[in-house]
Amino acid sequence: MVLHRHIPFLKAVFYYTVSAFGGPQGHLGMMIKTFVERRRDVTKEELMEYVAFCQLLPGASSTQTITLIGYKRGGVPLAVLTLLIWIFPASILMGIFSFLFYYVKTYHVNLNLFTYIQPMAVGFIAFAAFKMYKVSIKNNITFFVMVGSAIGTYLFFKTPWVFPVLIVLGGVVTNFSNRRYPEKDNIKPRHIKWTNIWLFILIFVIVGFLSETARKQNWQHKRAYNLTENVYRYGSLVFGGGDVLMPMMYEQYVTRAKSNYLTKEEYLTGWGIVRAIPGPVFSVTSYVGGMVLRDYGPGWQVLGCLIGCIGIFLPSALLVLFFFPVWQILKKYVVVYRSLEGINAVVVGIMWASFLYLVKDISITEFNTVSFVNIVVILGTFYLLTFTKIPAPFIVLGCLIIGFIF
Repeated sequence: MVLHRHIPFLKAVFYYTVSAFGGPQGHLGMMIKTFVERRRDVTKEELMEYVAFCQLLPGASSTQTITLIGYKRGGVPLAVLTLLIWIFPASILMGIFSFLFYYVKTYHVNLNLFTYIQPMAVGFIAFAAFKMYKVSIKNNITFFVMVGSAIGTYLFFKTPWVFPVLIVLGGVVTNFSNRRYPEKDNIKPRHIKWTNIWLFILIFVIVGFLSETARKQNWQHKRAYNLTENVYRYGSLVFGGGDVLMPMMYEQYVTRAKSNYLTKEEYLTGWGIVRAIPGPVFSVTSYVGGMVLRDYGPGWQVLGCLIGCIGIFLPSALLVLFFFPVWQILKKYVVVYRSLEGINAVVVGIMWASFLYLVKDISITEFNTVSFVNIVVILGTFYLLTFTKIPAPFIVLGCLIIGFIF
């Protein structure tokens, strides 16, 4: 890989990173605006495929999707650089907040600047759903799959397995048709590189063994080993993003009597902050890692931030970079190829459900300034993304200014 050829792309990744508010669903709208419409790094169809594929895997889905965009442009080296640029700004900020928590708690830093970030994210989700609807919903069966997926997702939004289950069901439904896709014969076998999956399994076993040994033998710094196992396990097994990760970590670090490392206030403060900054929601583990090891001193607290960051994102990267080449082979088989139509329809349904799920928590029906501005921000964001060429970061900046004024 010749790095200088990819500098414009990496700059775009950085600008996307520092303006990507709203969690995975909001991130997708910015991806479309930045990497599909403005830069044309991928097509809408390719991005839909990436999103659907990542929904089948555990871990941070928006992180895996941006990693695949880098992988498509420059292979594994560029994928790794893309991943690092994406995760480090938010993780560094969250690590710093683990040090500044007492300052934030004592002086009650005003976060009104971020008041209209959530309605802006809803506008991004509506834009993404609208764009992908036009690409993926082309007949009755895909329309009904989309509607069913939207209902299922809305009702079971915080259930970990709802996304992969719906995607599998959507693929099964569209396999009953044999008229849209021709059979694909004579598929040549390709060599599969097993390094990533073996590394993933090896690390999983090692951190689990060290954590259990540290607990049983009561090692002096056992918290560090336990933290490493916890975050690596979350990155390996969590489906459903931050809404699933939050209660799992709460139970681990707040409610358990023997591992009460954070108070409820400390924990919820971290989640409130991560929702207000750009980047991956899973970066909250940098904050939690720092808080867990703070009693050992500043050096150990920095180590906790690093463990939280690397431990949560490493398994996601190893899994996606192993399984994506396998997926590229599998999708050439007619059964999988026909499934793509249903899988894409499910993804569109998930987007619409995310839109409705987030709208219900935003004040839009009350007769006051906040409700009026929320409506204007949602509709304005959708309009600017759909009908203008204004870059996404400028829309984010405008919403921050509105929050500061109102």
